[in-house]
Amino acid sequence: MNKREQLEALVQELRRALPELRGAVVASADGLPIVADAPDATRLAAMAATALGLGKRISQTTQLGRLAETVVRGSDGYVVVYAAGDKGVLALIAPADANLGLVHLEARDVAGRLAEVI
Repeated sequence: MNKREQLEALVQELRRALPELRGAVVASADGLPIVADAPDATRLAAMAATALGLGKRISQTTQLGRLAETVVRGSDGYVVVYAAGDKGVLALIAPADANLGLVHLEARDVAGRLAEVI
């Protein structure tokens, strides 16, 4: 299995574990989509990488340690951006009624595994 297939398999695994997700994107740290299962994935990948970069900067400035994730909450749901090592980003779109604890539990594990592949 090549890298892209491995990344696709991890995203599919995550979507099976969290069927309520409205989208998932794996992107490079510079914002290019690698694997996408989301509306407007190219734009989401770019914004997720930007959010991750800003989150890292805030985390460093406030001495919070290494950034794990950034959460954006709107009235209709969440976008959660996870660091996938130094080279990747995992962005998930979840509805407002999603169990965010479960999303974190599943996504943190997958983000770590994505980092190994990327």
